[in-house]
Amino acid sequence: MPIPQFPFTTYTPGAPPRAMLPVRIYNPDNGKFIDGLGLIDTGADECAIPADYAPLLGHDLKKGRKKPVTTGGGVVFAFGHTTRIDILDKRGTSKVLHTIPDAPIDFMPELKTILLGVNNFLSHFVLIVDYPRQQFSIKRPNP
Repeated sequence: MPIPQFPFTTYTPGAPPRAMLPVRIYNPDNGKFIDGLGLIDTGADECAIPADYAPLLGHDLKKGRKKPVTTGGGVVFAFGHTTRIDILDKRGTSKVLHTIPDAPIDFMPELKTILLGVNNFLSHFVLIVDYPRQQFSIKRPNP
């Protein structure tokens, strides 16, 4: 289902508005989940989740698949855990519009925002960003 003309979100006071979507982070092993906002990040290769979310979802952070990740602040270690990310309806309901299936998603220390990156998310969509109107649209490409 396309998501047309979705308004930008101001995540923190004084920050510029950004392209963000309501998401549900779901642990398929125990059914625990957290709702939040995911930043559409064309500069992120993968989807990433703040490490602080791991225990809330029932993951033991350090038991995840450890890998080095290069960020703007240097190299950090991320820990991959099987997680599903559901993109929710913009009206704040729990209706799922798109799903990033159960896959290893990086949990990253010091990360404060859920990132929707290229490989697991953006590579499946056409993204149109309209900065003057502070809105964006995503849809699956035509076959």
